[in-house]
Amino acid sequence: MAKKLWEKGINTDEFIEKFTVGKDRELDIELAKYDVQGTIAHITMLESVGLLKKEELEVLVKELNRILDEVIKPGKFEIEEGVEDVHSQIELMLTRKLGDIGKKVHSGRSRNDQVLVDIKLFLRDQIKEIAFLTQKLFNGLVKQSEAHKKVLLPGYTHTQAAMPSSFGLWFGAYAESLVDDLVLMQAAHTIVNQNPLGSAAGYGSSFPLNRTMTTEILEFAGINTNVVYAQMGRGKAEQTLSFAMAGLAGTLNKLASDVCLYNSQNFAFLKLPDELTTGSSIMPHKKNPDVFELIRAKTNVLKALPATIATVIGNLTSGYHRDFQILKEILFPAIEDIKECLFIADYSVSKIKVTEDILDDSKYKLIFSVEAVNELVIQGVPFRDAYQQVSKSIESSTFTPPKEIKHTHEGSIGNLGNDQIKARMKKVMLGFE
Repeated sequence: MAKKLWEKGINTDEFIEKFTVGKDRELDIELAKYDVQGTIAHITMLESVGLLKKEELEVLVKELNRILDEVIKPGKFEIEEGVEDVHSQIELMLTRKLGDIGKKVHSGRSRNDQVLVDIKLFLRDQIKEIAFLTQKLFNGLVKQSEAHKKVLLPGYTHTQAAMPSSFGLWFGAYAESLVDDLVLMQAAHTIVNQNPLGSAAGYGSSFPLNRTMTTEILEFAGINTNVVYAQMGRGKAEQTLSFAMAGLAGTLNKLASDVCLYNSQNFAFLKLPDELTTGSSIMPHKKNPDVFELIRAKTNVLKALPATIATVIGNLTSGYHRDFQILKEILFPAIEDIKECLFIADYSVSKIKVTEDILDDSKYKLIFSVEAVNELVIQGVPFRDAYQQVSKSIESSTFTPPKEIKHTHEGSIGNLGNDQIKARMKKVMLGFE
């Protein structure tokens, strides 16, 4: 059985070991390529400060790249039974192949900053992928907004038909919401994109490490300068990302709720094609919007993510705690869920069919009351008097709705402002480069 990186000849009960390892063998597979990248950066720095010989560095880098190309990328990487985590497995593979040279890669490094750099590299890539998927959904929503900008539908307040809206506004609203969601995601990216390597166990090292060098090699935007804070960042980065994911989930959740409602027979504002629906085992007529119901359910769970992470990291003093291990079990599956929801939402939104002439139904005529009031105001009637006139006509059943919608200001039915929204999205996306 392989020795642990911390082993000192003291045996740990088998069931205790199993409990402490948890799901690391499963989840750490995601971190394997980042552990290789972090290790190459670290040993390159070690050679520059005289802690490795040039020929040793060359041999180590060659073997690490072989592990990356021949084992990790093809999906063959496994963490063996008795090996605690990805860091232990990769160091074990090096020592099996290279002997004592492989044991030198840990100089000036702790598993604490090793897992920190792995997670930050992993999260940085995941954030970019989330941003890309969000941008795709954004583009689909804007396309639908432009295609249906002249198709009116009722707007609601207090779940009652209130004023005229349009599918241009409806689709566009969710597009703009995604822009704000990515602003928060960009903040998470900024926090994640700081190098903790070299903080060791959280108190630095007596070796003359060059942290600026590893920052440049790993293409981090900067350094978590204070070594104690670098360790305090464990949990903070995950929590910041969880807030951004929860905000994005909130937008998807509201969109899914609208689609489920608008697709129902009582509303029939839009229709989902057959390939996006499922049937009933007993009712032949049913075409259920299961896709959007599941997006709604999954995003409700994601909205609770910040509270879950805050509960795990609450009341922890500075320095490393094993509690942080649980964050991977919480966050990694959640990242897959938000990416899946974004992909499915993008695919589904492009297939939504809208209903024309919804407002021709007489039950919606009262939503034009504000238009009638505004017409009187334009003619010179004081607003409060105009309001009373229209109110009395409604009460006496003599109200006649205006036939034309005259909204011209920015962001209204007649002036969606999608170009401005697209410009904002383009600017936000630049922040992930």
